[in-house]
Amino acid sequence: MQYLKLYADPDGESHWDDINVEVEERSFAPPAQAIEISKPEYVRQTMFLRLRSGWNEPIHPTPVAQRLVCLAGTIRVTASDGNYRDIGPGDVWQMEDKFGKGHHTKVTSDEDFEAVIIQFE
Repeated sequence: MQYLKLYADPDGESHWDDINVEVEERSFAPPAQAIEISKPEYVRQTMFLRLRSGWNEPIHPTPVAQRLVCLAGTIRVTASDGNYRDIGPGDVWQMEDKFGKGHHTKVTSDEDFEAVIIQFE
């Protein structure tokens, strides 16, 4: 498994990185069989998000470190270095570009974009 990470370098330029998720087999819900699972992460809050079809925001950094899990629709997110990723159902995007030039997001699907947001701060 992996997720997409968007971060800002010391000069404020945002970039993409692909992060592999490490899982290990362990007993998670005894007496059920052992499963492969990652280490837990502490979060502050979760929310649901909807961006209507055609939504197109100005460039901005993320307000807090957060992770987005896409449920429906697609968006194109462009880092300030010009590289972009198309994010659709099942994709996970971690936002860490809290300063600098930020990123641009646009809904590219005919349907609304829906996601779960997990905030770490």
